Amino acid sequence: MTGATAPRVRTVADRYLHALAALDPEAAEAAGRSPEWRLADLSPDGFDARAELTRATAAALAAATVTGPAERALAGALADRLASEVALYDAGFTTRLLAPLATPVHLARQVFDNLPRTTVDDWAVVADHLHRLPTTLDQYTATLRRSAQRGQLVARRQVLTVAAQCTSWVDADFFGGLVAGHPAGPLAERLVEGARLATAATAEFATFLRTELAPAATEVDGVGRDLYQITARAFLGATVDLAELYAYGWAELARTAAELRAAAADCGHPDVAAARTALDADPDGRVPVGPALEEWLARRTALTTELLDGTHFDIPAATRRVVCRISPATSGVMYYTPPDAQLTRPGGIWWSVPPGESTVPVWRHVGTLCHEGLPGHHLQHAITLTTADLHPWQRTLCHVHGYAEGWAHYAERLADELGLYAGPAERLGMLDGQMWRAARVVIDLGLHLDLPIPPGNGFTDAPRWSHGVAVDLLTRVAGLDAATARFEVDRYLGWPAQALAFKVGARLWQQTRQDAERRAGPTFDRKQFHHTALALGPMGLDPLRERLAETSRPAAASLDRK
Repeated sequence: MTGATAPRVRTVADRYLHALAALDPEAAEAAGRSPEWRLADLSPDGFDARAELTRATAAALAAATVTGPAERALAGALADRLASEVALYDAGFTTRLLAPLATPVHLARQVFDNLPRTTVDDWAVVADHLHRLPTTLDQYTATLRRSAQRGQLVARRQVLTVAAQCTSWVDADFFGGLVAGHPAGPLAERLVEGARLATAATAEFATFLRTELAPAATEVDGVGRDLYQITARAFLGATVDLAELYAYGWAELARTAAELRAAAADCGHPDVAAARTALDADPDGRVPVGPALEEWLARRTALTTELLDGTHFDIPAATRRVVCRISPATSGVMYYTPPDAQLTRPGGIWWSVPPGESTVPVWRHVGTLCHEGLPGHHLQHAITLTTADLHPWQRTLCHVHGYAEGWAHYAERLADELGLYAGPAERLGMLDGQMWRAARVVIDLGLHLDLPIPPGNGFTDAPRWSHGVAVDLLTRVAGLDAATARFEVDRYLGWPAQALAFKVGARLWQQTRQDAERRAGPTFDRKQFHHTALALGPMGLDPLRERLAETSRPAAASLDRK
């Protein structure tokens, strides 16, 4: 194909989105359509069709012509994601995925978090999806079974962890509770029957995991270097030196530990452990789980919005509203769900409190709230979704963990810079989060690659990594409770290299900003830099580094001229 006849990059992206919309409900939303089902096709044929489309699009993109900087950014982002998706599929990672968070099973359940439940028509859609869920879980069962027959199966720990989570949803009667709020009417019987079917299907899926997949799975948790290099490249969108990152993680632990000791002193305590104990015991710093905690989340988010908007960022008006909810899941994490492509559904911050907790010490979680909300994930999505120059695929479908989690982790430190932490206790909580993400780097690399623990590191005397050593490190060093620490380690093992995204991504954002500051000197405009960077849209860390270098040149970027 010659340059004269080759399609433009944007045309290739348009065709890709149009074809993907027929296969994926999220893509349909991005294309401006109303998908019949919010539940994706998880069958083997569904995965195969998406993989075939990915390969064909990659070939078309390689022959496309690029016109201007916006298309160059789109081309770099799309090429990186297509290559990563093909590599993950060919390695069997995509079609065997079972882990404690964000797998197809979890995303299917989360569909019901986001379905509106106000009008009769809304409830009819809920009923339809409840009746559809058994088919979706049967599809993923078939996909997992085929992958197992090919020798592509995750470790036994991951299989049993997801089975336990499914059982917890059944025991908590998640689907029954979902429809309990529906008023009496003609839909009531169909909703109740749908909830019963969805509950039974979830229980059946858990049984399949325990009785068929688990006995065939390996006891070895780590995935090894070959697969890890593929997942690292995919999650980061960058080629990295794994040995350098392992050393960097240990150095970050030491640096952050020194900051924590200083923060504990600012709180009036002799050491970090004493500070955590005293702060946890303070009843004024604890909020009851339930409506009071939802109110705290909403109030703090609204306050942060007012402090940031117009001063440090320009938050698009259509995205100012954020829903704050306590999730019925009991995984012990806070997470964010973005608005839909048409901005008819607001972004949401969800907190799944660890089981057995009646109150929580909120000083520990303000940094996480800044990560999930503002200036973290919600701000990034708000700008991405409202930047007109971005292709719809960029706005809603380009998911790169290193970009998104890197920004959100950078945002935790940025929040400190902007004065969003109310006193030394909340700042200590933020530093615990920084310690946690540094620990992720060494734990993730150490477990999956079976790396030795350097002697005299100051944090653990264990010579080698194990699940127990990793949990102990998180509880002692990062201050996590035991349940959250176990969940975290299970998550790292199920998502090899995803844990790198936070620290590695934040490192790139910080380095790029420092480069821009050096070039601009006293004329550096922090607000403009952040807007320019986020307006490029999501992309892998390697393409992002290239595009930010271009936008930071004095002749091309407004941030150096302001």
